[in-house]
Amino acid sequence: MESLIKEKLATLPDQPGCYLMKNDRGQIIYVGKAKNLKNRVRSYFSGSHDAKTQRLVNDIADFEYIVTSSEIEALILEMNLIKEHDPKYNVMLKDDKSYPYIKLTNERHPRLIITRKVKKNSGRYFGPYPNVTAAQETKKLLDRLYPLRKCRTLPDRVCLYYHIGQCLAPCIHDISAETYKEMVDGIVKFLNGGHKEIKKDLERQMMEAAEALNFERAKELRDQIRHIETVMEKQKVMFNDAVDRDVFNYAYDKGWMCVQVFFLRQGKLIERDVSFFPFYREPEEDFLTFIGQFYMQPNHLKPKEILIPKQIDKDLAAKLLDIEVVQPVRGRKKELIDMAGKNARLALKEKFALIERDEARTIKAVENLGKKLNIPTPRVIEAFDNSNIQGVHPVSALVVFEDGRPNKKAYRKYRIKTVEGADDVATMREVVRRRYSRLLKEDQPLPDLILIDGGKGQLRAAVDVLENELGLTIPVAGLVKDDKHRTSQLVIGDPPEAVPLARNSQEFYLLQRIQDEVHRFAVTFHRQIRDKALSKSVLDDIEGIGPKRKKMLLRAFGSVKKVAEAPVEALVAAGLPRTVAENVHERLNGGEPGEA
Repeated sequence: MESLIKEKLATLPDQPGCYLMKNDRGQIIYVGKAKNLKNRVRSYFSGSHDAKTQRLVNDIADFEYIVTSSEIEALILEMNLIKEHDPKYNVMLKDDKSYPYIKLTNERHPRLIITRKVKKNSGRYFGPYPNVTAAQETKKLLDRLYPLRKCRTLPDRVCLYYHIGQCLAPCIHDISAETYKEMVDGIVKFLNGGHKEIKKDLERQMMEAAEALNFERAKELRDQIRHIETVMEKQKVMFNDAVDRDVFNYAYDKGWMCVQVFFLRQGKLIERDVSFFPFYREPEEDFLTFIGQFYMQPNHLKPKEILIPKQIDKDLAAKLLDIEVVQPVRGRKKELIDMAGKNARLALKEKFALIERDEARTIKAVENLGKKLNIPTPRVIEAFDNSNIQGVHPVSALVVFEDGRPNKKAYRKYRIKTVEGADDVATMREVVRRRYSRLLKEDQPLPDLILIDGGKGQLRAAVDVLENELGLTIPVAGLVKDDKHRTSQLVIGDPPEAVPLARNSQEFYLLQRIQDEVHRFAVTFHRQIRDKALSKSVLDDIEGIGPKRKKMLLRAFGSVKKVAEAPVEALVAAGLPRTVAENVHERLNGGEPGEA
């Protein structure tokens, strides 16, 4: 592989483009872009790197590249490739945080709703709001001011909202398009920062009502004005122009970056977003990639303007996002940029302590475990455990840990098919054979280490299947428990020998977590199978009786015994077809279908 990489490095073009790093399994583990592919890609294989970058380089077995005509094309291609391949070393917004929006639907009779999902061409969105309570308070205020319909589907009669003046009842009245346009324009104006003007108009109407001695109407208008003051003037207005803005700044240290995003809506700072991730290039490049990915998320709508620090390529950012980009050098906007940067630095400092602790528990523990076993670092570890009660309902389970963390999407459950009774050795043979023959058949990547939760017999059985039946040479180790069912030691080899591990080491704690997790997963699966078997009844074996009819019969008669005692006519009355009712009656009373 090293000679292949050297040959490819010699042929790299000095043009902009994207490069795709692959591991020894052919998986794409990192995607990057460069102004000059030759210089950038070669930099990974020369000089010294920090531990994080060196870990990436150690995993690279091959690479590909795609030449583009410009740097902006390379940046857009990079974002699309990251989204498509989801490489493990890349910047990806893994959090699923979504903010509430107020949506004005695009319907004949429009509605105001609160949603966290943003769909194109389905209406107009206003927000995001810092929390659902703030969105609900604003919507309640608008419901008082603008009586749009509230029902998802129009009923055939008026509802309570009509009687309290918060709906014009389009279900029974013909509401003109001009009326709706007037209300929609008012809502849009209000949500775009025009609430002060609307408040002044309400104050004028209140004075006119009071002069006309219509005190009840004047009181209603006064209450609406107070509600506007309560809901809309809680936060400090930072800008009077009411332009929607997002403010970006970042900090980086020790190969990690923190990006802070401030959301300003209607001149108010309403919320912030914080992201941490490792980076492998120049920080300005990874920051630009982050911004592009940020607005690829469905719940991050582009504002009218974004603020970014001065060291970022403004023209490249504007082309990438197709919105106005501002790099302030003084004033309130510069203060916001500085505040975001200060928050990023503080957050990154706090994060380092957690990162160092987490790495010691995961990646470092995996690396140390590989050294203790005298094998390459086991990035992917698979562990098996069996579960049964006196041989009844035997099952087995598999858990997968990648870089010391559980990958629950890769977990697997196995019902034992070929083993009778409580034979853990034979059970282990079956599941190991099924697991790895399937991976070979589907050309899927194999693990770096297999752990067997059990004794020496199960360990030998797994090794025998792998080596003698499947022709695989994957390291296999056994996890042995003490008399209190706690992880005691790790054994490997034939005959199995204990691996010296300090009981207070992170690698020993990692093995404990793996053994506890696979045991939990196996026992949970066994309980599900056992509970399902206990709920099974004789009705399940009768033709024409499925889950719905079984539930219907038990609800109608209370028990299987009473179903058996019921005459055919009663079964028909309960909802069964006559032929099925006759079949049930015969089977439950000792006969077979068709018997006299």
